[in-house]
Amino acid sequence: MTLGLLAAAEAQPPSAASSAIESKPAERNVSDWLMRMHEASRRRAYVGTFVVSVGGAMSSARIWHVCDGEQQMERVESLTGAPRSTFRRNEQVVTFLPESRVAVAEKRESLGLFPNLLHANDSSIAQFYGVRATGHERVAGFDADVLQFQPADSLRFGYRVWSEKKTGLVVKLQTLDGGGRVLEQAAFSELQLDVPVSMSKLTQMMGNTEGYQVEKPEMVKTTAAAEGWVLKQVVPGFKPMSCYKRLVGATGAGANHESTLQWVFSDGLASVSLFVEVYDARRHSQPGNQAVGATHMLTRRIGDWWLTVVGEVPPQTLVAFAQGLERKK
Repeated sequence: MTLGLLAAAEAQPPSAASSAIESKPAERNVSDWLMRMHEASRRRAYVGTFVVSVGGAMSSARIWHVCDGEQQMERVESLTGAPRSTFRRNEQVVTFLPESRVAVAEKRESLGLFPNLLHANDSSIAQFYGVRATGHERVAGFDADVLQFQPADSLRFGYRVWSEKKTGLVVKLQTLDGGGRVLEQAAFSELQLDVPVSMSKLTQMMGNTEGYQVEKPEMVKTTAAAEGWVLKQVVPGFKPMSCYKRLVGATGAGANHESTLQWVFSDGLASVSLFVEVYDARRHSQPGNQAVGATHMLTRRIGDWWLTVVGEVPPQTLVAFAQGLERKK
């Protein structure tokens, strides 16, 4: 699923959001459309089934979403593959894995679930994406505006978005390569808007870990500079959003810990994560590249370190990040 970063739009006054939502479609620019979609994904209560198609593989899940003021809750139940239930209350996330009887409780700052398309919203996004309305279609029984988000360069993919006419909620999303071919697609097959979803019930379900082994991955907020890393060449449009160090290994007083650094960047729609860990010849194979749908991954060795770069971007974007990363201490 597409994971989003916290939108700066949330800090804007209500009048800004209202003007974006109320303006006529012909008058909306990139920021207006994204604000409208983002506010709909945050503010509306909905229940639906969505299907993700990547290549020849398909998966589906059931999603419940509710908002009470600034408190948001979501429940996502997988309908295909291994059973999995994910609950989110703002930045707190608990994932239940029934087969292993494990519940993973963690804090994911500024991460979201489909259809929260917007990762970050600022004035620079219009430099890297253009938008045009291409028509109207029905998705899951709702009338939707069809929008084409066209990238300004080859460092990012394009998007075709179906935005529900009345609310702006994203009901279908396609990621497109440079030739306009669909790399992956996510869409609601069934959707109910503004339905009563009980936040208290979801909270109770989220907290019921009886019979599960609860794992709490330790993540420490940090900066790349503090960990000795710098991006010597900026990748156009991509801004640093967060940086965490995930501790792994033995626990207890005097235990030795290894860590993996995760440095996240976003251009407003696409995100890229840089994972850096100590090189281990037993675990790290030859450098290489992989791709699944729109998600590309690059791995390579940097001295005593092993770098993994992952993002829903073209491979040349990952190369630019890898070439720009430099050890300073």
